[in-house]
Amino acid sequence: MANLEINFCGVKFGNPTVLASGVLGVTAASLRNVVRNGAGGVTTKSIWLTEHPGHKNPTMFGTEHYFMNAVGLSDAGFEKAETETFPEYMKKKPAPIIANIVAYKLAEFGVLAEKIDKLNPDIIEVNISCPNVEDEFGKPFACSVVDAAGVTKVVRAMTKKPLIVKLSPNVSNIGEIAKACASEGADGFCAINTVGPGLAIDIDLRMPILANKVGGVSGPAIKPIAVKCVHDVYKATGLPIIGTGGVTTGRDAIEIMMAGARLVGMGTMVYYREVSGFKKVVKEMNEWCEANGVKNIEEIIGCVKM
Repeated sequence: MANLEINFCGVKFGNPTVLASGVLGVTAASLRNVVRNGAGGVTTKSIWLTEHPGHKNPTMFGTEHYFMNAVGLSDAGFEKAETETFPEYMKKKPAPIIANIVAYKLAEFGVLAEKIDKLNPDIIEVNISCPNVEDEFGKPFACSVVDAAGVTKVVRAMTKKPLIVKLSPNVSNIGEIAKACASEGADGFCAINTVGPGLAIDIDLRMPILANKVGGVSGPAIKPIAVKCVHDVYKATGLPIIGTGGVTTGRDAIEIMMAGARLVGMGTMVYYREVSGFKKVVKEMNEWCEANGVKNIEEIIGCVKM
């Protein structure tokens, strides 16, 4: 058995797999269940300062090749995180927890970061990159060097916790965005968020499948984009990265780590392999390491020859 332990921004993870934000991260019970099923850590669903209703159903669907969602970042708000999610999860905390936060405006990121800091998450992840709320709030902060750096600066001023920024693939130069965030105090990154938005049409009804019409694209089809983006961010900054996007197998996880990821975020994987997929991916990673003489998973991080 290889040593799959990973140190990420000073936080120890038992293995590199992490539940990505947006899937099963709504309650403490669901987060605990993910850890029981093999995840090395968990990320909360995006937490807003106040309740955010999201979009009407249908909000998601999948095919064998890709998955689409337009949930719209629905959330009960900080109060639920403060009164249920964190207090319950922190009782005999089973694995590191990453608090994902999102906001309408720059100043709100700071207010929310200060509040979240007091709940004592291991890491704070700043979501500046969701592609299916563009019509409500304008372009995501992640699409602008100035805006991405601005959010990072505001949040950094409010917490000393490890701070990572969730980046968008929908930019011309993700490395440039990452460097701007690093200059304002980001300790690492999560790359990537969903691609798009995309559009899928029900040809029998002659109308969009999603109620929101468009949605973020995830699943196996976006893995090559995620791998490229992770490598670009790694090359630009050298900072720790949670690589996420299309990872569904142990081989996928190894691949994105070779591109530069230290942790591997998985969300849509649950659609294809159920929550027990975390254990399966870890087992597959161990099998690959044994077959290839890898004793410590740290050996492969960023090892790809370009």
